[in-house]
Amino acid sequence: MDSVLSPLDLLARDAPDGPVAIARPHRVAAAAAWFRTHFPGEVFYAVKANPSAWVLDALWGAGITSFDVASDNEAALVHAKFPGAHIAFMHPVKSRRAIARAFHDYGVKTFALDSEDELDKILAETNGAKDLTLVVRFAVSGDGSAYPLTNKFGVSADLAPALLRKTRQVSEEMLGVSFHVGSQCMTPRAFRTALDVVNRAIVKAGVVADIVDVGGGFPAIYPGMTPPPMLDYVDAIKSGFEDMFVAQNAKLWCEPGRALVAEAGSTVARVELRKGDALYLNDGAFGTLFDATHLNWSFPAKLLRAEPSRAKLAPFRLYGPTCDSMDAAAGPFMLPADIREGDLVEIGSLGAYGAAMATRFNGFGETVTIASQDAPWPTLFGEAAAAKPKRARKTKQG
Repeated sequence: MDSVLSPLDLLARDAPDGPVAIARPHRVAAAAAWFRTHFPGEVFYAVKANPSAWVLDALWGAGITSFDVASDNEAALVHAKFPGAHIAFMHPVKSRRAIARAFHDYGVKTFALDSEDELDKILAETNGAKDLTLVVRFAVSGDGSAYPLTNKFGVSADLAPALLRKTRQVSEEMLGVSFHVGSQCMTPRAFRTALDVVNRAIVKAGVVADIVDVGGGFPAIYPGMTPPPMLDYVDAIKSGFEDMFVAQNAKLWCEPGRALVAEAGSTVARVELRKGDALYLNDGAFGTLFDATHLNWSFPAKLLRAEPSRAKLAPFRLYGPTCDSMDAAAGPFMLPADIREGDLVEIGSLGAYGAAMATRFNGFGETVTIASQDAPWPTLFGEAAAAKPKRARKTKQG
């Protein structure tokens, strides 16, 4: 990264041709501190949300030493930076080569699966290792999430008991269960509902689970999407976990991605042309604005000028720099009505799935990253971070 600057400093020097990514490691650290204080279990960072070095360093510095990876390349990245990290390969469908590399080269011992075929692959590529932690991924409802993840992965509730029994038979270390309620979950109750589904399958299977992984889905604040307090999610998880028929010393895991990093990143883009309420920028769908375009989400935006505009705010659409017509974000993005060519616009809350999704389509995609110490966007980890945590411990049957 360049030296620490304010986004407004870009007005005082030649702005790059491409967009400028703003990194705020202190916001990553604040979110990490909140989860470590309030979540009564082990926190795994979902690397796919943002694998940037400044993010990983900020998390490690804040005490997050466990990582959820979705590929052998992500495992290699984490292992190279932090040889002592706890790495869990939580993608439930992996190539044989990826399994072998993760296990033999990067020391990964935790693998997710959602079918007997995947279980067989894991056992074969690890040479029947006896020290594996095997985690069965469930399909659960995505109701309440802005981006449901119910169709691609997860064993159904009716097939889960058989898979749990098969996995328990070959697991000489630990057996886990996991699920994902969907990205940007707006309903804390969804976690409790999913835990109830998983618990019924465990009881029907007649097995003992050593790990309950509630996955990701923890939300961030976006325009039109203000989630309930994050403590409500933790309370729902603790309530569901306490009622489960699992081992006395069962471990509780979570895999936040978006919630840990969304507030920490933004993009400064330049207006190349204005057509009425349409702004053509030097960043878009194939850059850091994937969610804004493909999911049609709104993001906070502000005009960067040496002299603040006095014009009223107006709704704008955004178009990216490529020749593809899908490179468009409907928004609305609220900006001063007098915005014009050459203006710089900062689009916030892009720390998750912003830079991580960028491509080089049409020759665009070169991004300069600078660090900033400001915090211009709403946070879920402000006053609530100071609240006294309520820790839960297992006190029932196993």
